[in-house]
Amino acid sequence: MKKELVWKVSRFEELTIDELYEILHLRCKIFVVEQDAPYLDTDYKDQKALHLSGYAGDRLVAYCRIFKAGDYFDQASIGRVIVAQEYRKYGYGHDMMKKALDIASTTLGETQITISAQQYLQKFYESHGFRQTSEMYLEDGLPHIEMKKE
Repeated sequence: MKKELVWKVSRFEELTIDELYEILHLRCKIFVVEQDAPYLDTDYKDQKALHLSGYAGDRLVAYCRIFKAGDYFDQASIGRVIVAQEYRKYGYGHDMMKKALDIASTTLGETQITISAQQYLQKFYESHGFRQTSEMYLEDGLPHIEMKKE
């Protein structure tokens, strides 16, 4: 049964040590362990991002980071989009993308967004108005495509 998540938006300096640890743990669990892609997740870009976290009770189950134009790409960007494996069947990824796009627009004043998407998620992002703007390329050993929403 789908539970309503509690969403929290934080700047880097507003994150508690425990919240930051939970975020980095979930990112490592999915991007490094689950996807078998050993890479350094901490890229010194978190300090510039807004962090959108979704909680089921006290457990972090969904997360992404949102950048204003110029902090990652020339346009605003949304990245590190993740939902804990056992929660993926509930549509939280779609809920989170809607919230992230709203935050980019209302909080950052950004409506043009560029993302580096894992290729297998192309249809997911297309359902949120993104279109493919590059050929496939490898990033951390995984097929990616650039996508834009205008």
